Formats: sequence, C-alpha cells, structure tokens
Amino acid sequence: MALERTASMSIILRLEIDKSLAHFGGILSSISAAGGDIVAIDVIKVSKQRTVRDITVNVYDQAHAQQVVDVVSRLAGVKLINVSDRTFLVHLGGKLEVQPKMPIKNREELSRVYTPGVARVCQAIAEDPSKAFSLTIKRNTVAVVSDGSAVLGLGDVGPYAAMPVMEGKAMLFKQLAGVDAFPICLDTKDTEEIIRIVKAIAPAFGGINLEDISAPRCFEIEERLKEELDIPVFHDDQHGTAVVMLAGLLNALKLVGKRLDEIKVVVCGIGAAGTACTKMLLSAGVQNIIGVDRDGAIVRGKRYDNPMWNWYAERTNPDNVSGSLSDVIEGADVFIGVSAPGVLKVEDIKKMARDPIVFAMANPIPEIDPEEAEPYVRVLATGRSDLPNQINNVLCFPGIFRGALDCRAREINEEMKLAAAKAIASVVSDEELNEYYIIPSVFNTKVVERVREAVIEAAVRTGVARRDTKD
Repeated sequence: MALERTASMSIILRLEIDKSLAHFGGILSSISAAGGDIVAIDVIKVSKQRTVRDITVNVYDQAHAQQVVDVVSRLAGVKLINVSDRTFLVHLGGKLEVQPKMPIKNREELSRVYTPGVARVCQAIAEDPSKAFSLTIKRNTVAVVSDGSAVLGLGDVGPYAAMPVMEGKAMLFKQLAGVDAFPICLDTKDTEEIIRIVKAIAPAFGGINLEDISAPRCFEIEERLKEELDIPVFHDDQHGTAVVMLAGLLNALKLVGKRLDEIKVVVCGIGAAGTACTKMLLSAGVQNIIGVDRDGAIVRGKRYDNPMWNWYAERTNPDNVSGSLSDVIEGADVFIGVSAPGVLKVEDIKKMARDPIVFAMANPIPEIDPEEAEPYVRVLATGRSDLPNQINNVLCFPGIFRGALDCRAREINEEMKLAAAKAIASVVSDEELNEYYIIPSVFNTKVVERVREAVIEAAVRTGVARRDTKD
C-alpha cells in the first residue's frame, strides 16, 4: 500500500533529427536513461538528410518532464521542435460543447424551434411557469457554480483557473448520469453577490451544484440558496464527501461487527467536509463524535469565531473531552480525516479500539502514509485513486442529481443523502466485501441507478418531490 512513484503524466517530444549527426537508438537510450518510459514513436516527415519524429514519453511529474526535455535538448544533431503535454492537449479549447438535439434543415423547422412557433411555447410557460421543467432545458440541466476559492489540492486559484475543474465535473455528470451540466465560475468572493447571481440564473437550471467555495462562506451560501430557491442546491465538497464516506463506513462496520450507535468517531478537520461528515454521521445514528481541528478538540462552553464550530460544539463530544488529536483518539473505533498530511501517527492508531477503521481522506497526501498505517488498521480508506477504498464524490453527485431532477425535487434533504449512502454501500455484495473493497468503483454502472432510485424514493417519502416517477 506504499505511495510508489508512478508515471502520472505523458509528454510528446517532436524532434528534428540530423541523420548524419544523431543515431535514433541513441536518442531513445538517452530518454530511457533519464527515467522516461517511451510508449509511442511516430514518423512525421522524412528526407534524405533529416527526419521529424514524435516520441511519447510517460514521466512522473512536471520536474521529471523537464529533466527529460533537458537531456534531449543537449543531444548533438537533435533539434527539439515542440513539447506537448497530453493532459493539456485534452483541455485545448475546453472539454465541453453545445449540440442541438435536432438539425434545422428548412424554413418550416426553423419556424417551429424559433419564431414564430416558439411564441406559443413561451406563452404557455408564462401562464404556467412549472411547464419550464418539461418545455426547456431546465428539466435536465445543472449549474456547476464556483468562485475558485478552494479548489482541491490548489486552494484559492480564482475563477479562470477553476474552469478546467468545473468542466471536468460537467463531463462526469453527462457521462455517468446523462445530466447536462454547465460550468459557471464567478469573479467574486462576496457572499451576497454570489447568492444574488445564482438566484438570478436559477430559472435556466433544474439544480445548483456548488463547488470549491471556501469555508465558512460556503455554509451561508448554501443555506441561503436552499431557503430562497425551489430547486435542489448541493455543495458537493460538503455533502458528496459525507455521503460516500458514510457508504464506505457502513460496509467497514459490517466487517468489524460494530454498530453505528455504539462507536466512537474522531473527525479531524472541521471545515466544510468535516462538518458535513459529522452531520451525516449524526443522521445515521452515531452518538459519540469528537471533532478536532488545529487547536484541539471542539468543546462546549467555549465561544469560537467560526459560527459553525459553535453549532458543532453543541451537538458533538458528549463527554466534552478536550485535548489534541492524540489525546482524544484513545479508544476510538473510527478516524475520519479531512484535514492535512501527516497529522495522524502510528502511535495514535495504536491507541484506538480493536479493529480500527481509518479514513484518511486528505488529498493528494493522506493524513498518514498508508504503508505505515496498514499493519495497525483493519480497514483503511483514502481519497486516492491509486489505492484501495477510494472515497470519491463521483460515486455520489451524478446519481443524486439524476434522481432529484427526475422527480423534480425542491431540495436535497438529509433523508435523500442518507438513502444515497446506503444505496452506494449496497452495490458491494456480502460476497465481495473485504478489507480492500468496501466501496464500489466510480466506473461501476450499478451505482448511478441505485442512487437514483433511492433518492427518488426518499424525496417522495419526505414530500419534496413534485413528480412521482411511478405515475
């Protein structure tokens, strides 16, 4: 379970080679000696004197790519024409496009989709606004909204730099659940302005997915939008993480033979994700949760500058224990980490109860090196795709929104999120369940449909669905 150094990016070197000065085999040997993994060679142009070739090379990271480039640049008879990063090539011009659902081939078809025929449809919606759900893209469209202030692994990079992430999110919505999603990155961090803008654009959308907005502003933005809009609002950094975490925990507890209402859970990192994870655990029936942040355990009787911590203190830590993570983790059954690398030590795990469960979800580097933790834990989960038991929001948001849109839910409530978590967990059968497989793959085709069905059932049961899909 070690975090091995593996090739994570690919570059294409376009070289012009003087045949009289350079031997192609020598070039390949030089790239290999620099640690580059050559995966493809393409001939672009050939003449008697020169040849132009593209060499595709897998490298570890940006620094290793530069090392390979420097080696090639120093070779006699070799001219480096261009270096292409295959990841950047995927993003050229963005990753999304808009396609009409039918072609417009003649004047009659034009008159139906646009003037004059469209006027009748506009009038029908003006008389009954709910028809927008059936007669416009609102029926199947989600806005992915961010201000770029808390992009995973990068922090506050701003709205322009956040766009590639939001585009990727929109791709996942479409591919996994057939939901049309559009990235909207706002050039403001003002809470009131974000709320105003999202409310203003809401008529075009069936749901709002808030993304990568820093805490504590994200709490107020989400709460206000949920109160003031009649379509689902879902902050995926909070609730997506919480839903998938609970799904994995439900299966981990099956393995160790423990119940939700009897376990002690320590949550490390009480920001957006940590707070949402705690709310999810409370909704599921966990009674003993201790939240820990930089200054130690959150306790009752102390006033915090962060209003969410005051809320947290009133609802958790029933024994009001204080101290550092190392102090409060003694006897804990579960560690939930959404904090920073290196905060959890082997000595801390040794203090936990039998069969400890550790969810070290800090990305890209977990709270503890998985190789160090493995001998001392029963179940280990991280946020990394190259390790078993990845806690990945992709398991959650496509199915949740698919279900919410299909039943035209007014909101995504706690019951719907809890149902989604149980649905994700159910994809792993009892025969498949083991310490290294407590959560399904993001490519498991059963996930979206099971989550969709569970979310619709919960929405109908709790009275937030405007449409029963069975009717």
